[in-house]
Amino acid sequence: MVMENQNKRATLHFRSILSFLLPFYFILVIICFQSCYSNSKDDYYFMPAEFEEQDAVWMGCQGLGGFKQVRSDIVKALLPYVQIKIVSPTDSALKICSAFLEMDHINTSSIEFRIMKDNEFWMRDHGATFVINHSGQMKVIDFVWTDYGYEDWLKDYYYGNAAQLNQVLESLPKNQKGLIDSLMGITLGLPIEKSWLHFEGGMIEVNGKGTLILNETLTLSRNNGASKDSIAKEFKRVLGTNNVIWLQDGLAEDPHICQTIVEDYIGIGTGGHTDEFVRFANPNTILLAWVSEEEKDLNPINQINYRRMHKNYEILKSAKDLDGKSFKIIKIPLPDPIVKRIRINKDDEWDGSLNIPELMFKPKDGWKQGDTARRVASASYLNYFITNHIVLLPTYIAQGSSFKKEEEVKTIFSQTFPDRKIVFINALPLNWRGGGMHCTATQQPKRQVLP
Repeated sequence: MVMENQNKRATLHFRSILSFLLPFYFILVIICFQSCYSNSKDDYYFMPAEFEEQDAVWMGCQGLGGFKQVRSDIVKALLPYVQIKIVSPTDSALKICSAFLEMDHINTSSIEFRIMKDNEFWMRDHGATFVINHSGQMKVIDFVWTDYGYEDWLKDYYYGNAAQLNQVLESLPKNQKGLIDSLMGITLGLPIEKSWLHFEGGMIEVNGKGTLILNETLTLSRNNGASKDSIAKEFKRVLGTNNVIWLQDGLAEDPHICQTIVEDYIGIGTGGHTDEFVRFANPNTILLAWVSEEEKDLNPINQINYRRMHKNYEILKSAKDLDGKSFKIIKIPLPDPIVKRIRINKDDEWDGSLNIPELMFKPKDGWKQGDTARRVASASYLNYFITNHIVLLPTYIAQGSSFKKEEEVKTIFSQTFPDRKIVFINALPLNWRGGGMHCTATQQPKRQVLP
């Protein structure tokens, strides 16, 4: 009987303690759940889209004197809307850049200048790629820099001549531009994540909601031996992209390094960067370069672009976002091809014009000193630059492209970005070297706590 009473008292005592602790237990479970959920979200980093708010824009500043005015025009247009950070490899180059901007009536006191060794002008391609998490933490992804696949181009150039290829490769200066992305991260005190992907910033397009657009031909050529699946998995790991849309060839005007495009048309380019032909305007809207039925047979360049962009359009029509929804696709007319008759010079003759030395062409292209060719600029309205409250668009009317077409482009952009100012800038000097405004600058996204 005594034992029975003791058991009853023990049971009552346990129940009393349990009823006292139970609310705290549930609170503890909720805290642990919230903590685990929060940590899970903080572990997920992603690359914000370019049309989202930005804290700063980074640009390069050295050499290439023909680009000075374009760079100045870009800086002047952007300064009222975003912090500008200009990077130069030397103090002397930085002073030249600053002096030119001041001569163009730009208040350089509001610009942040930095010196980083071995920097290059095309900041988009070798500069830092920023990713953030839901707590507003940021880090930099350090990709492998291959100088636009130059070594692979040389292997094709010296195909069958291994001895000469090795001699040329050994003579090349050690390229340190692959350090700039990490240096930018160190400057900002950000952690740095290494990636094995061979990469340029102009070869990707993200919508900030998990979808990534790649040019399959270009991406696989830069990452020889890697499968599409392994590339997609690595982009998912470093950029938070769960959904990849693989497009095909880019614009004809954007060949790899320097080569014949078709017939006697030649060009300089990257081999198919996406920022020449396809861009996200918002998470659900894609802008695609376009050649109409009426224009497709006007010249060989149009014919190539017509076929390539129609093929890409069919891929995009079938693509879905992470929610299984189709994208809205807006066709952006390409400017009329910008073409100049040039001469092939002897190997040591860079005369400051658009003429190209013979050594720039692969022997199989067949060009010889004294030949004439039609050089095509990498002109496209989709190589625009967007930041807070403004869009910078290239203009081609002065070069003979259709006024009506450019007005159509302006209308499309005004309707697509109704809250942003549209500013046209002559970026043709950049186009002649295979780039554009978007290539010259890269965005640093705004840090913010997300839901």
